[in-house]
Amino acid sequence: MSVMSDKRDYYEVLGVKKDANDKELKKAFRSLARKYHPDKNSDPGADDKFKEIQEAFAVLSDSEKRAQYDRFGHSGPQMGGGFSGFDIRYEDLFGSGLDDLFSNLFGGGGRRSRPRQARGQSILVRKKIPFQMAFEGGSEEVSVDTFLSCDTCSGSGGATSDDVEICSTCRGTGQVTQTRQVGPFVQQTSGICPNCQGRGKIIINPCKDCRGDGRKKKKQTIRFNVPEGVDTGMRLRMRGKGHVPQQGGIAGDLEIELILENHPWFERDGAELLMSLPVGFPDLMLGKTVTIPHLDDKPLVIKIPANSLAGHTLNIPGRGLPNGRGRRGDVIILLKLHIPKKPSKNLKSQLENLKSDLGIADVDLESAILDEANDRRS
Repeated sequence: MSVMSDKRDYYEVLGVKKDANDKELKKAFRSLARKYHPDKNSDPGADDKFKEIQEAFAVLSDSEKRAQYDRFGHSGPQMGGGFSGFDIRYEDLFGSGLDDLFSNLFGGGGRRSRPRQARGQSILVRKKIPFQMAFEGGSEEVSVDTFLSCDTCSGSGGATSDDVEICSTCRGTGQVTQTRQVGPFVQQTSGICPNCQGRGKIIINPCKDCRGDGRKKKKQTIRFNVPEGVDTGMRLRMRGKGHVPQQGGIAGDLEIELILENHPWFERDGAELLMSLPVGFPDLMLGKTVTIPHLDDKPLVIKIPANSLAGHTLNIPGRGLPNGRGRRGDVIILLKLHIPKKPSKNLKSQLENLKSDLGIADVDLESAILDEANDRRS
C-alpha cells in the first residue's frame, strides 16, 4: 500500500509547464520569491510558502534531481529529508544579483570566468597655478614619472612572445575557484591564483630591458585644461594617465590637485573678489576716482564718494570670478584710512592749524560718541 505525499507538485508551485527551460524557471522563481519573501510579506503563511518555492526551484533547477522527480515524483531517492531553505536576501532578487546567487549555489553552469585585466596604480600630483586661472581658466602642464609599457617587449614581460605562457593553474583567468558542499548545494568561491599572482600568465624567459616587469619608468609631460572658477583643493582626473600594471593591463589615472597662488592684492570669497584700498583723509572727505589694473586687462575704476568713512565698502558688480551659473561675482573694496608713518614737520604744522576745524572738542566728544552709536544701530 503506497502513501500519497501531501506535497504539492513542484511545477504547480512555480506555476510553470513541465517542459519549462532554465530561463523560465528562474523567471518564475524570481517573481514568486519577491512576492513571498519574509522581508516584504508579513502574512503568517508567507514563510512556509517561500520555503516551498525554494524547495521546488532547488529540485527543478538541478538536471539530475529534476529527472528523478519527473520519474518518481516526491518518492524519488533524492527527494527524502527535510528542506531548510537557503539564505536569499531580498536585494539578491533584483538585477544581476540573482544570477550571482544561482552561480554560487548551483555551480554556475560550468562557465569559465574571463580573465580580469589588472589595473595600474593612480598618481596624485599637486600643481600650483596662477590666480588668473580662477578668473578665465586656461591650459597648464605637469611632469610626472610614470611606469609605461616596455617598448622592447610591448608590456608582456617576456623576451619573446614564446616566453609568455598561460598559467596552467588558473588557465589564464588569474583566479582559482574552490568548490564545497553546503547542505544539498554546491558553493563556489573565487580567489587570486597563487601561481601567477592573478596575472593569468607565467614568464619563462624575462625581457632583458624591463627584467620581466613589462614596464619602464619614464617622465611624461601632460597638458591639461583648467576650468574657470577653479579654487585650491580642486582635483582633475585624467583617465589612463597613471601607472601601467606589471605585464600589461589597464593604466591607472592621474589626479592633479590644484593650488591657487595668491594674487598681489585680491582675496577671494567664492565668486567675490575682496581688496583693501588705502585712502588719505582728504580723499575720503572730498571724494576721488582711482583706477587700478584688473584680471580682465580692463581698468578697474573705483569712485570714492565725498564724505566717505574709513571701514565702509564699495561694490563693483559683475567684475569678480565666475559663479558657475553663467554670471560673475562682484569686486568689494574696503576703504582704509591711510596715515603716514613718519609725517614731516611741515605736515605736522599744517595739521595743528587744521585741528580746530577737523578735530572734535572735548566738550563735544560725548555727543559725537552717541551720534556714532545711533548711526551704527540704525
